[in-house]
Amino acid sequence: MKKIELDIVALSHSVTQSHNYAVVLGEILGSRRLPIVIGGFEAQAIAVAMEKMSPNRPLTHDLFKNALETFDIELKEVLISNLLDGIFYAKLVCLRAGELFEIDSRTSDAIAMAVRFDCPIFTFEFIMEQAGVVLDDAEEERIATPKQTVQKGDSPLHSYSIEALNNLLEEVLKNEDYERAAEIRDELKNREGKDS
Repeated sequence: MKKIELDIVALSHSVTQSHNYAVVLGEILGSRRLPIVIGGFEAQAIAVAMEKMSPNRPLTHDLFKNALETFDIELKEVLISNLLDGIFYAKLVCLRAGELFEIDSRTSDAIAMAVRFDCPIFTFEFIMEQAGVVLDDAEEERIATPKQTVQKGDSPLHSYSIEALNNLLEEVLKNEDYERAAEIRDELKNREGKDS
């Protein structure tokens, strides 16, 4: 079966399920998108790796990566291998001492590992036919620029000084609130872009 390579296009709040997130994967050589609903912890694990944050203590996916590397196991690729009753199934394709082997995984965990190992993500055509979507330009723009979320009781981030943002970033990292840390880091990057 021919594999289709995917890339992470967006990570945002799920439109269909409150308290959940969606990771949107896009065909590298095509226009289809594959939205996958994931939990908050998994979204946080993916966001931390995408933003190249260094938590004070290793997250579970960092621990698993360290264990694989310790035993000379390389993650070659992630394969979203099946879709049954609306549930995606994935495999970690690993290499050790010249031998390939597969490890079953939840798709969200597999994607979190792919980001950490900087390895490709693949799926099959039948999955893209069942669950893939083609977005129009307006939807594509909305996904590409997700809205910042402001937690209840918080002032909008644009009202903070750069020094206050840096202090807030330190505080949320200590509390391991990586989702909020990503929002603050985005605000700091936006300001850097305006100053240059």
